[in-house]
Parts: sequence; C-alpha cells; structure tokens
Amino acid sequence: MTAYLFDFNGVLVDDEHVHFAAFREVLLKRGIELQKERYFAEYLAFDDATAFRTMLKDAGKPHDAKTVRACVSQKLPIYLAAVKQELVLFPGGFELLKACAARGPVAIVSGALRVEIELVLKQAGVTELVRTIVAADDVSACKPDPAGYVEALRRLRVRGEAAVAIEDSLAGIESAWNAGCAVVAVAHSYPAEKLAESKASLIVATIAELDVDRLDQLVAANAASVSGDAADARAAGDGGEPEEGGI
Repeated sequence: MTAYLFDFNGVLVDDEHVHFAAFREVLLKRGIELQKERYFAEYLAFDDATAFRTMLKDAGKPHDAKTVRACVSQKLPIYLAAVKQELVLFPGGFELLKACAARGPVAIVSGALRVEIELVLKQAGVTELVRTIVAADDVSACKPDPAGYVEALRRLRVRGEAAVAIEDSLAGIESAWNAGCAVVAVAHSYPAEKLAESKASLIVATIAELDVDRLDQLVAANAASVSGDAADARAAGDGGEPEEGGI
C-alpha cells in the first residue's frame, strides 16, 4: 500500500503570491521592503516563523522570539482574509488527492499553519479524505529538514520507501528524499531546469499531469532501489559472495 504525501502551498493551492504579499505587508511596517525575486529564491520553503526570523536577521532588524511571534500573528489574518476572498487551486490537484485517497492514506506535509490548511481543505470539500496533517505547528524544524515527513510516516505507520511525496521547492524535495520517500517535483513555483538540480524522481510541469498509477510506479522503483542497496550493503559486510554450505 502506498502512502501519498502532499505539500500544500505551491502544490495544491496557488497561493505563494498571497503569502508573499502578506509577508511584505507585515515587513513594510518594520521598515523592510521584501523583494519578490528574493522571496522565491531564499524564503519560499520556510515556515512563517523561520521565514520572518531569517528575513529580519538579513535586514539587520531584531529577530528575537517575541518579535517573530508578533510577525506571524500579524500575517495570519492577512492571509486568511485573502484566501477567503479568492481561493485559487491548481487544476487537477485535488482530483489527484481524491484518487489517491481511494487507494491509500493521504497526508499533508507543509510549512503552513494548521488553521490555514484546514480552512482550504474545508473549502475544497476534502477534509475527510486527509488522514493526517503535519503543519508548521507540529514539528520543530522546517524543510529542508525531514522532520515533517518523518512525522507523517510515523503517524501513517509506513516506511519511507512505501511513500511518495509531491513537492514544488528544492527544500521540500530534499526534506522528502531524506525521509526515504520517492519524490515528484511540480514546476509550479520554480522552472523545471531548476528542479532538475534536485533528487526528484520525476519532474512535471503541473500536478494535472500526474495519476495514481504513475505515483505507485515511482514508489515501486524506489522500494526496489532501497532493497537493492540493502542487499549490496549486506554482501559487502559479508565480504562478498555468500559461502556455500556443506555436510
């Protein structure tokens, strides 16, 4: 049985520009003008707390825990108001999620806040199809650290080689790969040639190009590779070919 792990922003929901605008609005009040190019190049994969901490530090501004918490609290209502007014979903994304849920467990693994994810899942009518959500609130380290994917696998009680992750960022791909998952990269946020620098097993232009059978094939290939690596390691540890038994 395959476990299907979806990143959220930039994979299912076309809202990276909404996050950028919310970050920019909060930072402008603190005398920082966030540039779009830099946001996508350096901060996109971070959760809100890590992003604000890094942005403030890079700008030479106070970035203590209290200041970061205040920024996160100020950003949340800006984001929620924007997506309530206009929620843009990537075509085919939630259709794929529904198809995956009919075959195996589905999880969301995201640096977004849980309240943001739950709002969108409710609006999309798929809340009951998602077995678990690992949000920024649930782990102490954000992508590229594999903590989020490791926690999702623990909750689903599956090993990494039995799971496939769908990601849109280099940090997200690294996170899932280091958790042992097969990884698909969708070129929603970065060009395909940039994603080609990653360890993604497959790169597609849009999530609409994917189907469950294709995801299962990637998992099977990843599992076979892991099994082969383990066999090679055992053979090396035994000094090569196993000895023949005798009487």
